[in-house]
Amino acid sequence: MSAAAELIQHCQTQLKRVIVGQQEVVDHTVLTLLCGGHALLEGVPGMAKTLLAKTLARILRIGYQRVQCTSDLMPADILGTNVLNTATATFALHRGPVFTDLLLVDEINRMPPRTQAALLECMEERQVTIDGVRHQLAPVFTVIGTENPIEFEGTYPLPEAQLDRFLLKINIGYLSAEEEIQVLGNHHNGFDAHNLDRMEFESIDQQHLLDAREEVKRVRIEDALFRYLVQLIRRTRDWPSVSLGASPRAAVTLMLAAKGLAAMDGRDYLIPDDIKGAALPVLRHRLLLKPEAELEGISTEQVIKDLLKTVEVPR
Repeated sequence: MSAAAELIQHCQTQLKRVIVGQQEVVDHTVLTLLCGGHALLEGVPGMAKTLLAKTLARILRIGYQRVQCTSDLMPADILGTNVLNTATATFALHRGPVFTDLLLVDEINRMPPRTQAALLECMEERQVTIDGVRHQLAPVFTVIGTENPIEFEGTYPLPEAQLDRFLLKINIGYLSAEEEIQVLGNHHNGFDAHNLDRMEFESIDQQHLLDAREEVKRVRIEDALFRYLVQLIRRTRDWPSVSLGASPRAAVTLMLAAKGLAAMDGRDYLIPDDIKGAALPVLRHRLLLKPEAELEGISTEQVIKDLLKTVEVPR
């Protein structure tokens, strides 16, 4: 079994012990780590977003920090600052929560614009600039941002530049009735989401994640699939209900996510279904609909699904 396929299988097995259902959410979150990107999780409170990130960090043996965003959060609160040591009369760097491997930014849209800009450098450059000095972040540094889709009071909508830095936008829906019954049974039998230390997970070495990332880079793509991918992206720019289509960076991101899906499936070559499978989470936050389309109830997901039907699939 390839490193990527083994990684997703191991994570699925271990996460099932604490996360009920949400198979696609789990797969796409692991895909984000596999591709070295960042993910935006959108769902109402109580859908185990924090639990997913915390458990995944334990399974992969990587560092984990959480930031609860508020309207008065300052850049220094997440980046850190230089603190004067009065005993030695020298400054020492007090590292903020971004100096970790997996950073959960809870309610990211409550973060004020100045702090959002500071986080943007971390996400794009994998570095922090404090008092003019650059500090490198961890090789596997990943941001998982969460936001509530229905509560907008006291929030700052994420700018398009920051949204574009998220590899995937993952929507989290409600569980089925049977799955909710299982959640109740788990808690009745002693499961405590706030006390994961009592659970013993079978961890996987961090090097395994790095090996899996190398596999993603080696996935082969035929020329016909390059053309297919570009046709999909270009079609978004002249779609009747879209005011702003996907950028060339979106094309690169879609290719990377599709290669990740291929590697997770144990293949070293790309097929059209990989591109189709990555299209929704990659493009749903990169397209802007026209106001009249939104008034008609047209959603971005509907546009992407319709668009996929219009582009001829290479054989």
